[in-house]
Amino acid sequence: MMNAPLASGKSLLLETQSKPVVIPPMPDYNGRVLAYVGAAAVIFTGLLSHTFADWLIWLVPGALLWPHAVHFLTRQTFLRRYSRVRHKMLHVDCALGGAFAGTIGLVATPSLSIMMMLMFSCMLLGGLRQWLFGIFWFALAAVAGLAMNGMAVSLQAPLVLSVVAILATATFICITAFYAHQQARALMSAKTQIQYQREQSIALSHKLSKYLSPQVWQSIFTGERDVRLETQRKKLSIFFSDIKGFTELSEEMEPEALTELLNHYFNEMSQVALKYGGTIDKFVGDSIMIFFGDPTSRGPREDALACVSMAIDMRKHMKIMRQKWRSQGIKTPLEIRMGISAGYATVGNFGAENRMDYTIIGKEVNLASRLESLADPGEILVSYETFSLIKDKIMCRDKGEITVKGFGRPVPIYEVIDFRRDLGAERSFMEHEKAGFAMYLDSEKVRGYERAAILQALEDAAERLRQGED
Repeated sequence: MMNAPLASGKSLLLETQSKPVVIPPMPDYNGRVLAYVGAAAVIFTGLLSHTFADWLIWLVPGALLWPHAVHFLTRQTFLRRYSRVRHKMLHVDCALGGAFAGTIGLVATPSLSIMMMLMFSCMLLGGLRQWLFGIFWFALAAVAGLAMNGMAVSLQAPLVLSVVAILATATFICITAFYAHQQARALMSAKTQIQYQREQSIALSHKLSKYLSPQVWQSIFTGERDVRLETQRKKLSIFFSDIKGFTELSEEMEPEALTELLNHYFNEMSQVALKYGGTIDKFVGDSIMIFFGDPTSRGPREDALACVSMAIDMRKHMKIMRQKWRSQGIKTPLEIRMGISAGYATVGNFGAENRMDYTIIGKEVNLASRLESLADPGEILVSYETFSLIKDKIMCRDKGEITVKGFGRPVPIYEVIDFRRDLGAERSFMEHEKAGFAMYLDSEKVRGYERAAILQALEDAAERLRQGED
């Protein structure tokens, strides 16, 4: 006729870092046995007090045997394959309880006692939905029982029957509530432990993030990237830099002071790199390797522009840092030199299953490193492909060609001057390009004996343009 509130329920299992916390509910079998033993006591007392008809004596053994039958049906037969069998069996219990209440003519105290145990079970097992279904089946069966046996002459139960019914209900509710309380306590304990471990995990993840570029760390912890050995070909903008004069400075300074200076330099440059969205690959000595285009990319042109913009910002920032170092007694003029190359490279996790390094390889990486080594102090050298991507917004100066291992032909290189928007009228170079016309002038590189020939060529070009207007 009734079921335990958490009977048939699965144990609540919360996995924590140390060990799983198992919160056992009141078992199915035990809960139903407890409920039906109480119902049998109510029926037997009703028979002894002559409140119920004598033929209801068969309900006593039926109530005692029913829990065992349900246990067998739900564990040993095909019914065990149904996930909602526990809810369906509680509907059967509600129907049986309603039929019993109708059969005894709705005698108040035993009927309410049975109903309270059933509704308590429904509410704990399935919430409001299960409670509504329980009310429906109980009422339907009670009406059917009333139709067969009619209303009792007196709805008032004898004192002894009322006492037994109330004790049976109270015992059932108290025991099931005790199990629910134990679950709640264990749940709160587990919640506290999980919260503590979560805070530890967050703190640990932030510590580990210091060993990875923020973009890589973010993609791993959000699940966008798997931690496995895999690579892919992507178009990247690759940046190398080092400090000219650092070797000489290392011979003059104490290791502790040199370490502090280098860490300060790396910290400042890292902030600039992150400002422009660069992925910091590694620090080697006084060198920095950064690339744009993975794990996030805004397109090859925007990545190249961000990379060169970062380099220009670093060069400006280095002037501020030199002033600070000079005030600290460091007289060696430290200058940063940089090289940038844009092109396809292999990017991903390299190494072993138990030790990986997220980095890039390819001939464009070698070209960027070579450009950095060829750059003069304070100079930014870029490859031709980088120049072609940024020339609309950044002024560059032709620096000729170099031979690089892995490239079949000499590689044109360019020096980055500054943003076009930041160049004034006093600049020594100018560039103009239209359909059918292209001009690049760097007056500082024009030799005196060539000046007359260049002026003549410009005058001839102007004259021809004027003739075209006529």
